[in-house]
Amino acid sequence: MPQRSVVEAPNPFREGLRIKESLEPCVMVIFGATGDLTHRKLLPALYNLALEHPLPAGFSVVAFARRPYTDETFRQQALESINQYSRQKPVNPQVWDSFASGIHYLQSNFHDPEGYTKLNQLLNKLDQERGTSGNRIFYLSTPPSQYPEIIQNLGAAGLNRNRKGWTRIIVEKPFGHDLATARELNRQIGRVFKEEQIYRIDHYLGKETVQNILVFRLANGIFEPVWNRRYVDHVQITVAENLGLEGRAGYYEESGAIRDMIQNHMLQLLTLVAMEPPIAFDGNSVRDEKVKVLHALQPLVGRDVQNNTIRAQYGPGWVGGKQVPGYLQEQGVSPTSTTETYVALKTFIDNWRWAGVPFYLRTGKHLPKRVSEIAIQFKQPPLMLFKDHDTQGQVEPNVLTLRIQPDEGISLKFGAKVPGTDMQIRSVNMDFFYGSSFVREQPEAYERLLLDSMHGDSTLFTRRDEVEAAWSFVQNILDEWQNAPRDTVHTYESGSWGPQAADEFIWRDGRRWRRP
Repeated sequence: MPQRSVVEAPNPFREGLRIKESLEPCVMVIFGATGDLTHRKLLPALYNLALEHPLPAGFSVVAFARRPYTDETFRQQALESINQYSRQKPVNPQVWDSFASGIHYLQSNFHDPEGYTKLNQLLNKLDQERGTSGNRIFYLSTPPSQYPEIIQNLGAAGLNRNRKGWTRIIVEKPFGHDLATARELNRQIGRVFKEEQIYRIDHYLGKETVQNILVFRLANGIFEPVWNRRYVDHVQITVAENLGLEGRAGYYEESGAIRDMIQNHMLQLLTLVAMEPPIAFDGNSVRDEKVKVLHALQPLVGRDVQNNTIRAQYGPGWVGGKQVPGYLQEQGVSPTSTTETYVALKTFIDNWRWAGVPFYLRTGKHLPKRVSEIAIQFKQPPLMLFKDHDTQGQVEPNVLTLRIQPDEGISLKFGAKVPGTDMQIRSVNMDFFYGSSFVREQPEAYERLLLDSMHGDSTLFTRRDEVEAAWSFVQNILDEWQNAPRDTVHTYESGSWGPQAADEFIWRDGRRWRRP
């Protein structure tokens, strides 16, 4: 009998899947196109997609901004940005010529209704000339304060709906400054666009290693059975930066570490680690499970905030061999500022899988190195078997580490016998590295997310209820901090791993922070 061919089930997280799918031509309108995000991330990402051929013929970009540029002026600046920031260098002349022919510039203020009338006319022209079929993506690459007027003007011009094709809008974080402003922003967008049209982008979700969390958990039968309270002692999620403010004092004074990192990136990582298996890998199924985790987070209120959070500011010190000032000495920072540059917190998830398992989150600036990782520490097995060999102090718990950046990969620490006649046990690591295991360069996060928005796949974007649930958890902490005295803001030396109070915070649980 002839052998039956085996058809592999499709996996939307698998490398190369998007290239094999058809993609409809569309126009991407970038508001604030002369800004830093567009030139460092968006234009290089779109060029790389064009270079690797997933973009259809006719794909077009309309740059919408206030500066008095022409099409050619903006194209030249785009070329310079791609030459500088693209992961694929040098620029391929043929690919660039084709890509640049679809780039157009429209000068207008965001509040001017006439600009949106001109935009509508240009989009209709591109539909005729480049066959974009009425398919449009509006990307808000502007300060959040300008979102409402752009959204309102898009609606007033009738650009939020299109009978000929589909319309989507991408909104950059931050999604509000607190729970109240996040809800108001959602209401403003919701009055003009339907929820299925709205793509709230968090670039962390576009990282290959973040996407691999679910594949690692759910595609490998040896890990999912131990992914629960019976076997896991605790989880540590670390996002460390060795940089300081880098000239962003105005933004950071309003934000702080909890808004900048924990409310979005780190809670996203927590949900992917802790969520139940979804019934399908589609936008709503995955996000439904993530929202359940956020709703199950044990609220921190009153004294819980004092007992389970640490906030601090970096002081003077040395980072990377360079002497750096303290936060309060940075230009643009108030000398009486209480804005935190470091946060450590402990939380629990009140559900069947994770009851009683602490999740420790920490993030900070001017730490010794740049690293993002998730460490799952398993419970220590009974070691009475080895009591006569004095191994109690040598055997460390098993730890599974998911390295998100840099040195992307996975590491498993386990105990092994040291060669010799004595019974000595030592911890060793078994490592997997993306760079050496796959013979191709990883795409940038924005490449994956922009491509998904063109496909209409919202799996890696955040939903309205997800944003508000994350803010609900963080808001309680912010409210308590606002009324706390100044001396509750600790100080740590730049180049260290944080304040002594953070070490004491985890030591009292009989645990210690990992040194990445």
